[in-house]
Amino acid sequence: MKFHEFGNCGNPHIMLIHGGGNSWWNYLRQARVLSEKYHVILPTLDGHGEEYLTEYISTEDTADKLMEYIEKKCGGHLFALGGVSLGGQIVMELLSRKKDLVQKAVIDGSICYPQPAMARYCIATVRLCGRLMFGKTACRFQLAAMNRFFPSSMRYPKEIAGYYLQDMPRLRKETLYAVYRTYMMQYTLKESVRSTNAEVMYLYGEKEMKCVRESARMFGELVPHCRIYEAKGYNHGYLSVYLPEEWLKLILPFLEER
Repeated sequence: MKFHEFGNCGNPHIMLIHGGGNSWWNYLRQARVLSEKYHVILPTLDGHGEEYLTEYISTEDTADKLMEYIEKKCGGHLFALGGVSLGGQIVMELLSRKKDLVQKAVIDGSICYPQPAMARYCIATVRLCGRLMFGKTACRFQLAAMNRFFPSSMRYPKEIAGYYLQDMPRLRKETLYAVYRTYMMQYTLKESVRSTNAEVMYLYGEKEMKCVRESARMFGELVPHCRIYEAKGYNHGYLSVYLPEEWLKLILPFLEER
């Protein structure tokens, strides 16, 4: 696992965790703005980005490694923690580990109970069509389609598009299989998350799958002080991945509240 850092390391620490299949650049635009006041840490998860040759094992294993980093580099505490999709599930797992780990947490479009049918479908799709989905030609086509059909506010700038073309074609099938098995098929939110002292905001898009909306409800039952926010008109991870300015408009006031 690799860590990209932005801002003065003496400032309050914020860690943002990317989703499955993407990499640290998922939150690069947010990190550059936040780094004016905070020390921002963007991990590259095992099996992703420049760590594509490292085996991805599970949500829990990833949380173990992040906890080790936080203990060694951040004095055992962060000011804030955020993640989208797989990254959001990792946030939930970290919150269940240590009640005073963070002051603020943001979860975007994640699931916290098993979805085995969805996992099997995704694994089968990658086995049949993996090369067509993640090869260099496919990735160029995806970016071209994004530029044609997405509004200008949701298109990747040149820098992010470059990272996308660099990292997505080398994403291994084995990594995706492990992510689908552990993120979708196996993970269940721990009861110990009840003890978290963090102020939590749980985001999801209005057009998300039912399991994501249900996960927000389940998390809210265990953490009653959690704020649940539905992003109207949006689908999975849109605020974190495609609309950093809207993400910042929503999250900055949350971070600055006392």
